[in-house]
Amino acid sequence: MWFAGCMVSTMNNSIVVCAYHNVGYRCLEELLRQGADVQLVFTHEDSPAEEIWFRSVRELAERHGIPFVTSEINEPGNVAQVRDIAPDFIFSFYYRNMIKQEILDLASKGALNLHGSYLPKYRGRVPVNWAVINGETETGVTLHYMVAKPDAGDIVDQKKIPIAFTDTAFDVFNNLTVAAVDVISRSWPQLQVGTAPRIPMDLENGSYFGGRKPADGEIDWTKSAVQIYNLIRGVTHPYPGAFARLGGKRVVIWQAWPVPGIATPGQIISTEPLQVGTGDGLLELRVLQIEGEPEVLASRFIEEKNVTVARFT
Repeated sequence: MWFAGCMVSTMNNSIVVCAYHNVGYRCLEELLRQGADVQLVFTHEDSPAEEIWFRSVRELAERHGIPFVTSEINEPGNVAQVRDIAPDFIFSFYYRNMIKQEILDLASKGALNLHGSYLPKYRGRVPVNWAVINGETETGVTLHYMVAKPDAGDIVDQKKIPIAFTDTAFDVFNNLTVAAVDVISRSWPQLQVGTAPRIPMDLENGSYFGGRKPADGEIDWTKSAVQIYNLIRGVTHPYPGAFARLGGKRVVIWQAWPVPGIATPGQIISTEPLQVGTGDGLLELRVLQIEGEPEVLASRFIEEKNVTVARFT
């Protein structure tokens, strides 16, 4: 039964959680706050090539005395561990690997994933970055059942969040994390007692996007100023950044702003402020960084580098 102010369950379902990143941390934290019986956590080792700006699921599991594994859940030994637990539920919160059907079938009451978009839009990888890059004005989070096809199972709950024109992907991700906790908070009690909805996914009205690599941040100056601006804010800190070349040197552009004007794509038409032509409009560059050097304001960049090359490529 459930009482106002605190939640006490007459049944305690066993759970295996696969989690990483802030969404993984906060959603696992919410399950534990509600007294969930988390018996095993799968997470990832942090990559030395990645900027680690998010909280550690591993540390959260350690703090609560929950066994954790950092090798891939699909490995035979790990499959055996899950089989021995025979969980009621499996949850995936920003876990980076697809989970095999063999494992999904081990959850007697269902295996569910928390996806960072308002499904069926932006199925697939890095949905927050893609939504910002594509200039979306809203996105969301979706809790859904996992099936063999990625991000395609029945929906349990969703929540929309707005994307402001000034938001970076980092801003959106932080808002999305709060929304994810809200969804888990209200869905877990329903899942436990079997009253959670199952809404079929309408894949025909959705979209799918693949992963992104640092090289995908290269700027195409023939695109409009707004499109380039969206790319920049979609991959700026803590992501690898959008880049171009100036005089043969790779330059990351961390901040910019679209302004009216006409110029040849890539052409520098002004240094105070630093404005560059695009396929439609001008882009005012505000914070830049030559590879291997500190990032600087555009005014300092022009002064220190004594820029004489007239065009970004």
